Amino acid sequence: MLTYSFAEGAELRLLEHHHAEELFALIDHNRSYLRQWLPEWDVQKSLDDCKRVIKSSLEQLAANGGFTLGIWWQGRLAGIIGAANIDWENRSAMVGYLLGESYQGKGLVTGACRALVDYLFSELNLHRIEIRCATNNPRSCAVPKRLGFSKEGVLRQAQAFDDRFLDLEVYGLLAEDWDRVTE
Repeated sequence: MLTYSFAEGAELRLLEHHHAEELFALIDHNRSYLRQWLPEWDVQKSLDDCKRVIKSSLEQLAANGGFTLGIWWQGRLAGIIGAANIDWENRSAMVGYLLGESYQGKGLVTGACRALVDYLFSELNLHRIEIRCATNNPRSCAVPKRLGFSKEGVLRQAQAFDDRFLDLEVYGLLAEDWDRVTE
């Protein structure tokens, strides 16, 4: 999946080195918004930091352990989505995403997630996909619910955040459930 159109004006593209400036602009412009739930992105303070993120993502792809895609809306980088921690023995992966604040409410994350989940099940033959969302982020938690994921529980204080920890809701979906959802 190098480029995939999933809606009018929206597509997924593999995040590559030449996207570093766009990624940095997206993160920098949305820093305070993203920081509420994704503190790991707050440490991306420079273009070089974003270059390292992309390099790491491409190394993960080369090692067959995951990949990161840009979510483009009308030619602009609106967010990212990726599959991480691909466990080939157990045929499972985790999906994560972020979207710039001004791109909210357009169905971009749900559409991108639907396309990625379908790819992971149909092309990579995975059996299970997991999504984790901060419990205080209802918009993010709504995405897996819309796509038929089951809430499997809450990981208490699972993500470090400044001087405290965030609880994460865990959602899971099996390939057999996806087949029923997409029928």
